[in-house]
Amino acid sequence: MMLSPVVFHSPVAIITKDEEEKARKIKMSEIIERYKDKVSTLPKQESWMNNHVYKYQGFWYHQGFWYHSNASFSVEAIMATQDDFKAKPTDVFLASHPKSGTTWLKALVFAIMTRTKFKSGFSSSSTHPLLTISPHDCVPFIETESFLNNPAYANGLMATHIPYNSLPESIVSSNCRIVYICRNPKDVFVSYWHFMNKVRDNASASIKLKDVFEMFSSGISPVGPFWDHVIGYRKASLERPDKVLFLNYEELQKDANNEVKKLAKFVGYPFTEEEEATGRVEELINLCSFEKLKEANKANKDGDETSNVLSNEFFFRKGKVGDSVNYLTTEMIQILDEITKEKYDGLDISF
Repeated sequence: MMLSPVVFHSPVAIITKDEEEKARKIKMSEIIERYKDKVSTLPKQESWMNNHVYKYQGFWYHQGFWYHSNASFSVEAIMATQDDFKAKPTDVFLASHPKSGTTWLKALVFAIMTRTKFKSGFSSSSTHPLLTISPHDCVPFIETESFLNNPAYANGLMATHIPYNSLPESIVSSNCRIVYICRNPKDVFVSYWHFMNKVRDNASASIKLKDVFEMFSSGISPVGPFWDHVIGYRKASLERPDKVLFLNYEELQKDANNEVKKLAKFVGYPFTEEEEATGRVEELINLCSFEKLKEANKANKDGDETSNVLSNEFFFRKGKVGDSVNYLTTEMIQILDEITKEKYDGLDISF
């Protein structure tokens, strides 16, 4: 059954207006104050960013403002989302652990669900939003929307890094669709390490790989333990395969055509025989390729040193499968492989 067409929304206009940004920061402060007492009771550990992460419902989160005055993925944001967010049965949620292919998944599903709106095609001469706008501006995180006075909840397509067991109750009970993408933990760790070094306030004091490896492998990392994050969604996909689709980043790289067709069917926008015959699937995949998205976002650097918004270029490094071998020692690889084998036993997750 086809779902209602997704409504294109770009919060770019919101974050570039001084008055909206001021209102956002005020609301951030109000939410942080609202959950201050609750957060104070949580276990805490030192994090990668030389501050603390707090353990909430089995996972670790930063508290309050943790980079560039941004509280969007803090423990308070998770709590506020759980309390306030109301999902609808027609919604589609794109879930992931950070650095697991989130940007790519957002681009693919947004392109799939809006392809009738942009009938001119996906060529370089078309006016498709993904040619000029970041996928993160096209598909908002529900954690960041908590701080907006006019959240884009009505769009029907949203993303989240929240673990499955911590999702707002309405997301599960409404029977809406959830797409989860997982990735090899070795590549996730290295990608996350690079990303954290980019967002640090003091760029001269980079985080050393060996200093955070033990934290990651023991589960103490933002929105970690990584393996538990994956396991929650994997089990949900086995229990409710019609509502939770579990995708593999490596498989998507290997067989994009079939994986994208499976994805389109799951979210309610299957490709027609005519679309497949005329190369529409391949056009969409090309539009959402790493190279195209990275090029499109070179001129779309929204962030700055004082903004709460990260530059879009931060989300594009290499996107290659197996690049972690160039950074990890043999011992590190062995440790992560052993943890992965033990954690994923019986869940049919492979890379």
